Amino acid sequence: MTSIQPSTTDSPRPPEGDWLGTPYLKFTREGPFGVCRLDRPEARNAMTPAMYFGIRYAVRHVDADPDLAGLLITGTGDVFAPGGDMGGGDGSDNWLTFGSALGMDVTPFETLRQSVKPVVSAVNGLCQGGGLQIALCSDMTVVSDRATFRVPELLRGIADTYYSQMLARLIGPVRTRDLMFTGRTLTAQEALEWGMVTRVVPHDDLLDAARDVLGQCCRTAPGARGVVKSSLDNYLGLFDRIGMQASYSSAEAMEGFRSFKERRSPAWVHPDLRVDGRL
Repeated sequence: MTSIQPSTTDSPRPPEGDWLGTPYLKFTREGPFGVCRLDRPEARNAMTPAMYFGIRYAVRHVDADPDLAGLLITGTGDVFAPGGDMGGGDGSDNWLTFGSALGMDVTPFETLRQSVKPVVSAVNGLCQGGGLQIALCSDMTVVSDRATFRVPELLRGIADTYYSQMLARLIGPVRTRDLMFTGRTLTAQEALEWGMVTRVVPHDDLLDAARDVLGQCCRTAPGARGVVKSSLDNYLGLFDRIGMQASYSSAEAMEGFRSFKERRSPAWVHPDLRVDGRL
């Protein structure tokens, strides 16, 4: 296994080398696979715009490399990915800046759905927000028995129509309302039973199991696999991009951000229903 960890001054930039444009993503070559690891433990892998774009780039990087058959995405420690950094990314406290960055289509979700080579997410722990969307848009998702899943966007004032579209197709509208309207946490076993993930394995076996699944996917005929993938993508369908983008700059999203930063319930919550700490 070789690890590419370039400096910030003399390393190749895309499209040369394996540098993904941010120190918070580590790309390694492990036999026939590229492995992209989210590695920002000091912020529990909270994703900056550059991290989102880096995963998008990693998919295309593997697609274009004849020496690599597929991509595995995983996280560090006990967190896969909690979604976007509510602090604005890289120390910024400006939610508007982060929201604008998301509006630039840096997120990797569509790219994952369109990948030519198989992509497997190995979910090693907490997985929510944009992190769960990465897992759902991967071709296969293998998860640790310690993993948990959550869709907290409505608690932040964000109308995530990507989730409402995709989850309704995957798990049905009733369970989608349960997840999105309550913001509750699912265990790995519940996520498996609901059809959100491919399989659950013991935590210590996660990476081996994910590599095995990726290897199986890579043995299928790429042309025929692409036709099937296109058919499945059509079934998942489109989402309301305009409505979702507008919600990022809404008054509710601003209050959702402020309340998150201040560790309190948002103002829209009835006084009798507010809790200590953030939702």
